[in-house]
Amino acid sequence: MDGKTIDTNAPVQDAEGDGESWSSFLLFVLKLALIVLIFRSFVFSPFSIPSQSMQPRLWNGDYLLAAKWPYGISKYSLPFEAPLISGRIFASGPERGDVVIFKHPIDGTDYIKRVIGLPGDTVTMRGGKVVLNGRELSQVRLDDVIIPVSPNSGCSRPNALEIGPDGHEVCRYTRFRETLPSGKSYDVIDLEDSFVDDTMPRIVPEGRIFVLGDNRDSSYDSRFPAAPEKGVGLVPQEKLVGRASFIMWSTDGRAEWIKPWTWFSAARWNRIGDGL
Repeated sequence: MDGKTIDTNAPVQDAEGDGESWSSFLLFVLKLALIVLIFRSFVFSPFSIPSQSMQPRLWNGDYLLAAKWPYGISKYSLPFEAPLISGRIFASGPERGDVVIFKHPIDGTDYIKRVIGLPGDTVTMRGGKVVLNGRELSQVRLDDVIIPVSPNSGCSRPNALEIGPDGHEVCRYTRFRETLPSGKSYDVIDLEDSFVDDTMPRIVPEGRIFVLGDNRDSSYDSRFPAAPEKGVGLVPQEKLVGRASFIMWSTDGRAEWIKPWTWFSAARWNRIGDGL
């Protein structure tokens, strides 16, 4: 009588194989999470632009990648601001003209501005122009900048609103090219006289920086004392998070999560990839 051989070890082997597969998968997930954590903490991290304070260069709805390493590493480089680092390590200071992301000195929210004054500099505003160490920064009038009105970006001044050639609403702003002593230049918007167009001289102390928004009449920056959701005063360098590098995505605010096709129709393709 022929007998059949039964492999009683097979189920055990299958179970062991399944266990090893799950262990390998979980190990892969943990490694991937660690890589992402390291990348976001020390290499690049995404940030969004929520206001008009850095127009004309940055618009509402722009999403940036910020380089985390240029100014060293602090607790603000870590997820949830874990207090594992005291001060900054591998620290180096920003340069005038850098577009920086930093934590508001009081409420801790992310702000983005341009560095104008470094430790030891004397900064004042005179007639709406920056005076740096006694020298007025050059401002050259350019053609007006035209920014389309969209769901996430209106005009900061009612008199800036007009109808463009295509029949859509746009904002027209007066634009200037401002140049630092180093020769670095960038565009700014200056619309009207305001009480911060003329300020008292301020000497930037060690460990601090003086920052301004490029949209000078729509920016809470170092011209204003630090207050929640408002001015930032002279920003401690330990609050720096990173240096803005380039625009990785830009949307006009018409996209809806439940309609994936609108993610692409609302994209501002001509802004994506622009370096800062």
